[in-house]
Amino acid sequence: MDFRAIAMGLMFSLMWSSAFATARIIVADAPPLYALACRFAISGLLAVGVARAMGQSWRLSQTQTRSVVLFGLLQNAAYLGLNFLALQWVEASLAVIIAASMPLIVAALGWAVRGDRVGRLGLAGLVAGFAGVALIMGTRVEGGADHLGVAMCIGGALALAVATLTLRSASGQGNMLMVVGLQMLVGSVALGMVALAFETPRLALTPSLVVAFAYQILVPGLAATLLWFALVKRIGAVRAATFHFLNPFFGVMIAAALLGERIGPLDLLGVAVVAGGILAVQLGRRPQ
Repeated sequence: MDFRAIAMGLMFSLMWSSAFATARIIVADAPPLYALACRFAISGLLAVGVARAMGQSWRLSQTQTRSVVLFGLLQNAAYLGLNFLALQWVEASLAVIIAASMPLIVAALGWAVRGDRVGRLGLAGLVAGFAGVALIMGTRVEGGADHLGVAMCIGGALALAVATLTLRSASGQGNMLMVVGLQMLVGSVALGMVALAFETPRLALTPSLVVAFAYQILVPGLAATLLWFALVKRIGAVRAATFHFLNPFFGVMIAAALLGERIGPLDLLGVAVVAGGILAVQLGRRPQ
């Protein structure tokens, strides 16, 4: 892995991790589901436009079509929708830790349900990673963290894990930016329908909302997607996934810096254990 790949991986992890703190800013001034539906509508149209400019086709394979529907509903609508709802009551640092545990959930379900190979290192990583998540969650819940919000974060991570297990990546079939853009549009429609049925429109058009919303569209929404594809093309999906172990650390640090969230010693210990667990699981999955 060369220096450029390492820099790309670090930048991707920073972009992904920053989405939770900026989402908490958004939901303070706008209804979460309406806001997320609008974000996906704009990001999706931009992604489709860029894909067309790159010569990518509207014509998708059967696997890619399933990916558009499945990930549009489970990743964009369920996973992110539940997290946006939870961030009304749960601190971004806790939400990002639970979301970052998704690789652990995928590995655990794959091992338990499908018999996927994990290995001793991966198994040790699973135990350590879940112990770290439990440590942080226990500390936060004792400190008054909202139980419903925590449950929503867990439900979101499970939804994305199920989607990942049900449909393996279609990245080898081309048109991936087009696929991602259409997934965003599917998520936008689903979230918009739920918002219309259950959410009360409200909007405080503050400077922080405008900046956070624009940032979500351009950075986690579009730039991180393009960077991920470039990283996978450069070093492969398995090696690129190793950078996920940085997400808990970056997410907690960004929440502390941007939102002033308090990070205690047990939080730092939990973050270190979770990061080590994710790294061990990812390394355990790499071909020998």
